[in-house]
Amino acid sequence: MSQKKQRFILINDQVRKNALEALRSAPEGSAVTVGPATRSLDQNAKFHAICTDIANSRMTWAGKHRDAEAWKVLLVSGHTVATAGEVEIIPGLENEFVNIRESTARMSVGRAASLITYAIAFCDTNGIHLTETIRGGFHDGANDWRAA
Repeated sequence: MSQKKQRFILINDQVRKNALEALRSAPEGSAVTVGPATRSLDQNAKFHAICTDIANSRMTWAGKHRDAEAWKVLLVSGHTVATAGEVEIIPGLENEFVNIRESTARMSVGRAASLITYAIAFCDTNGIHLTETIRGGFHDGANDWRAA
C-alpha cells in the first residue's frame, strides 16, 4: 500500500502538532525534510506567463525570436547577475557554452518574487504587454499604461 505524501507549512502550533503526529505515525523508510518554503505554484505560473508574453512579443535576443523556455533561461541568468548572484559559464559536453544557473524550483518565495519583479521590469522597460500574465489573473495591469 502506498503512503500518502503530506506537506505542512509551519504557521502555528496546531500545524506543528499535525506535522509531529504525521512523523510519529510514518512507516519506517519514510523521508522527512524541513527547510524554508520554496516558490509557490502561483509564482511559477506567473513567471511562465511572463516568459510566454515575452516570447509572443516582437522582442528578439541575439538576432532571433526566442521561445518561452529561452526567455526563462535569459531572465533567470539576468536576475542572478542583477542581484549579485553567482554565474558560471562552462564548456558543455560538446564544447558549447552552458550557464550553470540557479534552479527556479528551489528558489525561496522571496527569491521567486524578486525574479518576477525583475521580469516585469524587463517587460516594462522593453514595452512588452503582459497579455497572458493578465489573462491568467497574475497581474492586474493597474500600473501598466498599456493595459487600457
